[in-house]
Amino acid sequence: MKPNSMPVEIHLPSLSDEAAVAVHDVLNEFVLLVESHYFAQIHRYYQDQFANDLGQLPPLRQPSVDDPPC
Repeated sequence: MKPNSMPVEIHLPSLSDEAAVAVHDVLNEFVLLVESHYFAQIHRYYQDQFANDLGQLPPLRQPSVDDPPC
């Protein structure tokens, strides 16, 4: 979360089982549409994040002879 962002509380109405499934299906279709349209950008962003995270990992320490085997 960004430092100056506030969590948003959303109060959802009660729905019938059928309506809940319909909303779920619409939202899933929307997510699939966004993912398919922006796939390259999403992929590039996560690839960059992963590469940046790898650069920030602490170096692995060599096991000591006193360490028990895993």
